[in-house]
Amino acid sequence: MKYSRATNYALHTMVFLTLAPKGKSVGVDHLANIQNLSPTYLSKILTKLVKAGLIESVPGVKGGYSIIRHSHEISFLDVIHAIEGKTTLFSCSSEHDDFRNGECLIENVMINAERNMTEELSKKYIVDIAKQFEANKNKKSDCKHPY
Repeated sequence: MKYSRATNYALHTMVFLTLAPKGKSVGVDHLANIQNLSPTYLSKILTKLVKAGLIESVPGVKGGYSIIRHSHEISFLDVIHAIEGKTTLFSCSSEHDDFRNGECLIENVMINAERNMTEELSKKYIVDIAKQFEANKNKKSDCKHPY
């Protein structure tokens, strides 16, 4: 199973925004530069995060993006749903009677696995990764702080 690159960048962006000083908006150019991305590409990701109610866009010269929910409430699953949507990852395509017999046995396994993954991702919070980043930044000389 693989999430899109947009989800990868969204998760990293949320960590960077969590690390930003309280009350400070971070510009798209700065966020894109940190991740070596095109600001145009990152803007599309940021728009999805805004629509999901995870961040806000602050207009103006000193504008940018900032977290609007308490960062300890934002799970990995929240970010993934904002980018990927809430559709299931697997759908049974077999019409063979040996597999279907009223239900798709393979789909049952996959749905259960997805349910477990969803439960795990809903327990992992962006703020916890931000705290780990902060704790590790002094241990590694090549680990650059985004601010």
